[in-house]
Order: sequence, then C-alpha cells, then structure tokens
Amino acid sequence: MKYKGVALIMFAAICWGISGGIGDILISKGWDPIVISFYRGAVAWLCFILWFLFHPRLNWITSIRFHIWAILAGIGVAGNFTFYFLSIEAASVAVAVTLMYTAPVFVLLISFILGVERSTWFKWACIVVVLMGIILLTGAYDMESISTSFFGTAAGITAGLSYVLFIFGFKNASAIGKPQATLMSAFFAFSFILFLIMDKEQAAHVLQSGDIGWFILLGILGAGVSFILYVVGIRRTAPTTASMVAMVEPVTASLFGILLLGNPLAAMELLGMVLILFTTTLFSVKQSTEKAQEAAKKA
Repeated sequence: MKYKGVALIMFAAICWGISGGIGDILISKGWDPIVISFYRGAVAWLCFILWFLFHPRLNWITSIRFHIWAILAGIGVAGNFTFYFLSIEAASVAVAVTLMYTAPVFVLLISFILGVERSTWFKWACIVVVLMGIILLTGAYDMESISTSFFGTAAGITAGLSYVLFIFGFKNASAIGKPQATLMSAFFAFSFILFLIMDKEQAAHVLQSGDIGWFILLGILGAGVSFILYVVGIRRTAPTTASMVAMVEPVTASLFGILLLGNPLAAMELLGMVLILFTTTLFSVKQSTEKAQEAAKKA
C-alpha cells in the first residue's frame, strides 16, 4: 500500500487529538500539566517494554548512533509535551496550537538544507494554507480574545522546535533499529527528564486518585498506541509529509470537543477544519504518488 505510511501517521495524529481532550479534562481537574505529560509517557514506556520483551534478542540494538537518535527523539517528545502545556498556561490554547504547528516550516527548511527533500512551491503553499486553517480553527486571528505573553509565545515556538527534533529523531532511529527498541529508548529518556522536573508529591497522589483511569487511558492512547503507529509509519514517509499529515491532530481535538464536551464550532472554525483536511489529503496523495512513480522508475 503506497498510502500505508501516511495512514498510520494520520491515525497516530487522531489518537493525539483525542489525548489532547483527555489532557484538557485532567487539567480542569487541577492536575499539573507536567505530571500529566509524565504519566502519558511513563505508561506508554511500560507498554513498549512489554512489547520489546516478546523478542528481546531480535529487538536489541547495540549501535551508538541508534541510541543517540532515539534519545534525541525522547528529548523532543518531552520538550514538545512540556512546552506545549506551558504555552497554554502562559498564553492560550489558540496561541500554543498555532505556534507548535509551525513545525512543518522548520522541517522543510532542515530537509532542504540537508538534501533530504526538494523545496517546491507546492510544499510551501500547502504549509501556508494549513497554517491559515489552524489559525481559523483555533481563533488565533482574533487578537483581542486571546491571551499572549512573551513566555507563552517562546514556549509555543519551543514546542514546535521540539516537534521537529522528535520527527528527525524517530526518522533516523527507526531507519537503524526496530520500532520496539526505538520507542523503549526514546521514552526512557522522556520519562527520566520529566521525572526530574515534575511535582513528585502530586505524581504520587495520582496512584491513589479516582482519575487514575484517565491517566492510564491517556498513556495507552496518547503515547502507547499512537507512537507505535507513528514510528512504523514514519519509516515509509518523508519528514515533511509526516509533519503535514500530523496536522489533523487539532481537527481531531476540535471534534472531540464537539462530541464529548459539547463545544460548538463557529463558521470560521469549520472553514479552518476544511482547509486543514483538504490540504493535508491533497499533499499526502501527491507525495505518495510521486514516491510510487520514483520507485517504478528505479525498478
């Protein structure tokens, strides 16, 4: 299937969108965002260890280069989760989402500089249209209704840069080792970093709270299942395509808000959703078709 990689990344982004809604529920209950992020990754890490142990000898990788890329991916995920929540706290969801999803711009620039991908007007146009869709969907165009701050803006941009780091980290690590080993190493780094900075007293209280089920669900869906799909999918997908397709996440989060939280969509938000879905679909089909044509020529 020439669209298999794209489809897997899209399903991963859908899981991320749903987990965003779960995270919002937990934040509204008073849980610290960093504690939420820690459990999201730690629960997933336990899942990856169990997966790894099915065939430990086959899954184990001794390459130093592999572990460096996997650890960088874990640092990227930790930075992305943490700075995204900090941007929400300091500014707003609209600002955080819009700034985080500037990531494809950085991905395309780096891919172009490294010679991984060709820079084309079509790619840049798709990125611009999707960013416009995100601005409409989040309401970031209405400067009077959103809260901005220097720290919130800086945190949002850092979340986007961290997103770039984990894309390239997972892309390079998965090209060397198997998904089980990649995810186990990456999320060990993730869990270790957040363990150092989180509120440990509140984290311990999670284990005795009535919200433990939400935390487990968040870890399994928001990192366990989603990152398995993502790492397998990115082996078949170019970095820019992966970052573009993952932009269905805010659409999924909005639909979660409509269906479960009762948040209605305005006309401008609906237009933004249509722009994101149409452009990412068009981009994915074109990229997959070009890749299939190139493979056919080589054959």
